[in-house]
Amino acid sequence: MRADQPLRPTPLSGFPEWLPEVRMVEVQWLDHIRRTFESYGFASVETPAVEALDVLLKKGETSQEVYTPQRLQADADDDSDARLGLHFDLTVPFARYTAQHFNDLVFPFKRYQIQRVWRGERPQAGRYREFVQCDIDVINVDRVPLYFDAEMPRIAHEILTALRIGPFTIRLNNRKVLEGFYAGLGMADPLAAIRIVDKADKIGLDRVGDLLAAELGLTGDQVANCLKLTGIRGTDSSVVAEIRALGVANELLDEGLAELAFVLDALADLPSGSIVADLSIARGLDYYTGTVYEAKFVEFPDYGSICSGGRYENLAGSFIRRDLPGVGISIGLTRIFAKLLAEGRLPIGPKCPTQVLVAVPDAESFAVAVRTAAALRARGIRTEVYHQPDKLQKQLRYALRKGIAHVWFPPVGDAGDEPAVHQVKDLVSTEQTVADPQTWLPSGPAVGAP
Repeated sequence: MRADQPLRPTPLSGFPEWLPEVRMVEVQWLDHIRRTFESYGFASVETPAVEALDVLLKKGETSQEVYTPQRLQADADDDSDARLGLHFDLTVPFARYTAQHFNDLVFPFKRYQIQRVWRGERPQAGRYREFVQCDIDVINVDRVPLYFDAEMPRIAHEILTALRIGPFTIRLNNRKVLEGFYAGLGMADPLAAIRIVDKADKIGLDRVGDLLAAELGLTGDQVANCLKLTGIRGTDSSVVAEIRALGVANELLDEGLAELAFVLDALADLPSGSIVADLSIARGLDYYTGTVYEAKFVEFPDYGSICSGGRYENLAGSFIRRDLPGVGISIGLTRIFAKLLAEGRLPIGPKCPTQVLVAVPDAESFAVAVRTAAALRARGIRTEVYHQPDKLQKQLRYALRKGIAHVWFPPVGDAGDEPAVHQVKDLVSTEQTVADPQTWLPSGPAVGAP
């Protein structure tokens, strides 16, 4: 390429970016999510974009997904960047944060974290290399009350319902049920079976059965019982009786069934069908030890999960010699947002947040236009001044294109002893009325708003 040849702008695969009118909706969503998290008493924290690689690689199965930063002008003997990686989720950084600030935190520690994360995987529908996660977690010393296992999906349900994303189902399970059931069947490695069962959505039950037999050497009866358990669904704690009817006995299974029943009973007031016990949900990450969650669109069953999480016993405690169990859930904002945008289901509004454009018909009007805009902003009305004297028709067209609902006309020239008269035009109704900058209030949606 010649040095004077302009670069051709091309999108980066897996790194979504939005037009202003779409980004404004995303910001509104983020504000709503933040308010809801705080309404339940969760405090905001933010961790660096990078973590030490030995911290990130505690989840060994994700090592191939980690991006590492590299300075182009780094000294040959400077390997400091080689020890860093961009975080691929917010759970591991949160665990490190909790351990590092252990003496300064109040437990149970309830935090929310809304940040970008990076994963070096092949971009496809619902999978990105850079995306926004919205996480809440509760960590406590020694024991996290089971109450929080039920609060997590309740909060997620409240948020997703208010965002009007369409029908969704939050499916939940308990890893103790799976591990105890498989141990009760005589399996030597229940966790290996859980990792296979976690693929059920992608490969189907028949293939899961084949893998259980081929890789773990299970008998036909063992495989049959695993598949019977995997196929169980229910909207209330009656699923416990259905699981017990399979005739498997194990202490860990009993503990998991009691926890599963508690969570289902605690969520019984939510709309029927929005919370489902699904015994195929396993969450393949080994650090999950109890309740697990996974939410999906009802209308797009093949699309990835839009919300997930679960209970972990000692992820944070692995940094210090204390038992620090936790439970959390993550809302995949970018995954939800991108799907609804692609389906034409986002309520896209104006191209800017401005409520009022103050017109500038001539150079002599600039001073009063600036004062008028300042008065409106002081009252919380989002206001911009047109950038130069111009024909009013051109200024009105600018407001219409940006979706600004009101155009303000300050007084022009010398009115003598008469009071200065301001007028405002409503571009939705086309009405133009006299207005006072100290009392006037905008009404109605912006042009183009839903």
